[in-house]
Amino acid sequence: MTPRSRSRPINLLPPSGEQIALLVTAVVVVTALAWAGMRFADRDDDAGLGSGEPGVAHVHGLGVNPADRSLIVATHYGSFRIPVDGEEAERIGGGFQDTMGFTVAGPDHFLGSGHPDDPGRRAGQPTRLGLIESTDGGVTWANVSLGGEVDFHGLVFAHDLVYGWDSGTGRFMVSGDRTNWEVRSSLDLVGFAVDPTDDDHVVGTGPEGLTESFDGGRSWTTVDGPRVVTVSWDAVAGLWGAEPGGVVWHRIESEWERAGALPGEAQVLLATSDALYAAAHHDDGLTGIYRSSDGGRTWDLRYQDAEQ
Repeated sequence: MTPRSRSRPINLLPPSGEQIALLVTAVVVVTALAWAGMRFADRDDDAGLGSGEPGVAHVHGLGVNPADRSLIVATHYGSFRIPVDGEEAERIGGGFQDTMGFTVAGPDHFLGSGHPDDPGRRAGQPTRLGLIESTDGGVTWANVSLGGEVDFHGLVFAHDLVYGWDSGTGRFMVSGDRTNWEVRSSLDLVGFAVDPTDDDHVVGTGPEGLTESFDGGRSWTTVDGPRVVTVSWDAVAGLWGAEPGGVVWHRIESEWERAGALPGEAQVLLATSDALYAAAHHDDGLTGIYRSSDGGRTWDLRYQDAEQ
């Protein structure tokens, strides 16, 4: 177990001239990705695929759709649905939108961000989609706010609020109506999770390790713990994280306990009341979607493309 020792205040990054535009993002910074050793490449202004089927690769987000309990996989090349009792990943819609930030807001109701595919760009969509919304299970998306301004690399829907982290400026932002945003701080983040029981309690991970806020992201304190790159917080399952190499940790009160390890490099981790889910990148270049029903000790492969 790794006990949490004395905390240290963080010096927040001063806002730059680019921070005039309000933005909201998903879970990964390019500099943080380099630090984490991840083998993905983010395309802020060069997203989109013309043809072909890249499959399930470079996963940005996972979520369970309450409408049918299917697992939604948001990737660099479009979104996929894995039925609760199925073993195949079905592409949602016909597009290849690069959905960066992704969070489930309700049955068939998703929020996201990212970049359009080539047809979307030719139709006039901005390269930075801002906050987008789907109310049909991800088949279609519509802009809600900040289109052309923001590429969200981190989104969490909790307590009827949207929490977002803007990779372009480092701003941590919160909105109650998805249109007006309060900028609460600026800092480097790789990912963050919101306490399901306290809207002011946020745990993040960044280049300097774990960081924690008790005032809704207005101020942050560095805390000791594993150097995880993805975190997820469920009201029943608790707070979980995964290191770049795949080691999975569970925080119980103020201590982190090692649970097990993924069979590859961690991309995204999702904690739910029923199970843990994760996307892991393998040495052969493929990405696997995994499920654990024993608290992260062992992981069963849910889906993996035959080739990419």
